Amino acid sequence: MLSGLLSAYFVGWFAILLGSWLLFAFRKAPARQPLPTPLPRVSILIAARNEEAAIARCLRSIRALNYPPEKLEVLLGDDASTDRTAAVATAAMQGFAGAFRILPITDTLGEARGKANVLAHLARAATTDYFFITDADISLPTTWVQGLLRHATPGRGTVTGLTVVHGPRLFDQLQGLDWLVSLALVQVVSDRGQPVTAMGNNMLITRAAYQATGGYENLPFSVTEDYELFRAVLRKGFGWVNVFETEVLAESLPVASWSKLLHQRRRWLRGVEALPWFIQVGLMLYGSFYPALVVAGWTWGVSTALVLLAGKVLVQGLLTFTVFRRVGLAPPLRLLPLFEIYTLVLTTSLAGFRLLRRPFDWKGRLYRR
Repeated sequence: MLSGLLSAYFVGWFAILLGSWLLFAFRKAPARQPLPTPLPRVSILIAARNEEAAIARCLRSIRALNYPPEKLEVLLGDDASTDRTAAVATAAMQGFAGAFRILPITDTLGEARGKANVLAHLARAATTDYFFITDADISLPTTWVQGLLRHATPGRGTVTGLTVVHGPRLFDQLQGLDWLVSLALVQVVSDRGQPVTAMGNNMLITRAAYQATGGYENLPFSVTEDYELFRAVLRKGFGWVNVFETEVLAESLPVASWSKLLHQRRRWLRGVEALPWFIQVGLMLYGSFYPALVVAGWTWGVSTALVLLAGKVLVQGLLTFTVFRRVGLAPPLRLLPLFEIYTLVLTTSLAGFRLLRRPFDWKGRLYRR
């Protein structure tokens, strides 16, 4: 009986991963509409808290956007920073031909807290019909505004772009591999019409959709504020799309340490825990490979377990190659064996973090839920 269950598990596991690769490899990108004429003014909203080291990079990328600067409204919310975030931002935007404002955030609006509260203030201050939301540690491609705007068709409330992690260290590269492959799997599910998530570091939401939800100040507090807003937009009947294209490929700074990575992923798990049950079951199936592999080694022998592991690396290699080539990046295939160790340690550490109910840090604030 155990052997039969194991056989069914591994057949299902490889079928899901191979199927995901095939669906991604042969997917058709969503149709892009022509840009509106004349080009609309848009608002770029950035929440920042103690981002002295990163904010200039982000703002330089905004100044380099291939979009008329006079049609850009850049709003930076300074969330009680104790460093030189505001001064660095002011210097970086000196002489900018568009509109730029720094809003000191000193009070809370309704139910909003943390980043959601900053964005609530920024949305109230924005004067356009399109809110482009990004983070202070993001560098945007020059085509970002046009790339998202092309998909903002009538009735569509959100357009989510693509983000990759980039850095020189091995740890940074493993994060980059993890991010892009994970986002490819999200894209496969999204292409099947299932709304999974939206990313608040690379996202367009229309004013109409945002205001229909009542804004962040009227939404339940969540440490995954982007997903909470996304769900509220869906409940109001607006459409959505996730875009996996080079035109909207933003670059995020990596997390600096293993401890900070755990805190980041623990926060993200709050969003995962709110996903539909069948997606959670699929994620559990995907993440339980190594426990099942240990049982397989005990039941069928070490050689069979090694063959299964080699098959996993091979199939993930196919997916990795396809995903990175799709966005014009060199596939880091040499990292795949080490990536298995990274994934195993990260999954085990997160499970312990979750079971111990440890508080997690988010921008210098501790949260327990």
